[in-house]
Amino acid sequence: MSQTLRVFILCFLLILFSSHSLVSSLQTFQKIPLPPQISGPEAFAFDSHGGGPYTGVSGGKILKYQGPKLGFAEFAYISPTANKSLCDKAIGSFLGNICGRPVGLAFNEKTGDLYIADAFLGLYMVSHRGGQAKRLADSAGGFPFRFLDGLDVDPVTGLVYFTSFSTRFGPSQLVLAVAVKDATGRLFRYDPKMKTVTVLLSGLSGSAGCAVSSDGEFVLVGEFLRNRILKYWIKGPKANTWEILVPSIPGPDNIRRTDGGDFWVASNSVKLIVVPTEPTAVKISSDGEILRRISLGEYYGDTLVSEVNEYKNIVYMGTLTTNFVGNL
Repeated sequence: MSQTLRVFILCFLLILFSSHSLVSSLQTFQKIPLPPQISGPEAFAFDSHGGGPYTGVSGGKILKYQGPKLGFAEFAYISPTANKSLCDKAIGSFLGNICGRPVGLAFNEKTGDLYIADAFLGLYMVSHRGGQAKRLADSAGGFPFRFLDGLDVDPVTGLVYFTSFSTRFGPSQLVLAVAVKDATGRLFRYDPKMKTVTVLLSGLSGSAGCAVSSDGEFVLVGEFLRNRILKYWIKGPKANTWEILVPSIPGPDNIRRTDGGDFWVASNSVKLIVVPTEPTAVKISSDGEILRRISLGEYYGDTLVSEVNEYKNIVYMGTLTTNFVGNL
C-alpha cells in the first residue's frame, strides 16, 4: 500500500468518526417525565422570562417545567372540572369534552398572557399568574370550531392566529376525518382588542398547525391531510392571499418559529389511517427550503410526534400520548 493511499484512508476514517461523534452529540435524546398519570404533552410555549416549557396535557391542564429537581407543576386549567381528580384519569381525547384538551399554546410576550387552543372547547387565555383560563370564543362565522389545533401569536401586533382541523368532525372522530380526507378546516384570527374572530381561510384539509413569522409578514399553515404547507400573507402587496410554500411534506402537524426566523415542523408519514410511521422533525426556511431533517423513529417508534419546538438550542418534542417530553 502506498504512502499516499495510507494517508487518504486515515483522513477518511478521521472525518467519518468525527462526523459520527458530532451528529451523536447534536442528537442526544433525553426524557423529561410528566407527573404520575399525566400524558400527552402535545404543544409547548416559553414565557418572556425564559420560563418553561409550558405544555398542555390530557385532562385539560397546562403544566410548567420548573427544572430537573421540581419537574412539571400545574400552571393553569381549562375548565373547573379539569382541576378535579376525574380529569387526572384522562388519556388522549378521553373526557376532552368535559375537562378540555389544550393542543396549541403561545404567549403574547408583551402582555404575558398565554393563549390556548383547546381541541374540544375553543379559544382560551390565561394571565401570567395562571389558574383557570377564560374562554374567548367557541365559534366563528356562524359555525362552532369543532376541532381546534394549532395556535400562534403575532409577535408584532399581538393578534392571535389559530386553526381548526375540521368543522365537520370533532377530536374524537379523528379517524373518520382522516379516512374521508376532510377538507373543512379553517384558519382564524382573533383580535384581543376588538374581541372578534375572523375566518381567513376555509376548505383546508386537516389544518393542524400554524406559525407567524418573526416580522409579522405572514403565517404558515400546515395541511396534515394534503401533505403541504401554505403561506398566508398578512402584510405587503400580497396581503390576504395565500400560496403553497412546501408542496410535499408528510403529515405536517404543529409548526413553530425559531429565534433565527426559520420554522420546525412535526412531520409524520401516515400509512394506515392514523397509525404513523417515520415521525420526523423538519426545519424549513421562510422560503420553504428544507434545511434539516431529524428522524425521530429511533426515539418514538410509530408514535405521532405533534410538535417540534426549539428554545435556547434545545429541541423539544411533543406527542398525543407519551408520559414524557423528549428533547435533543
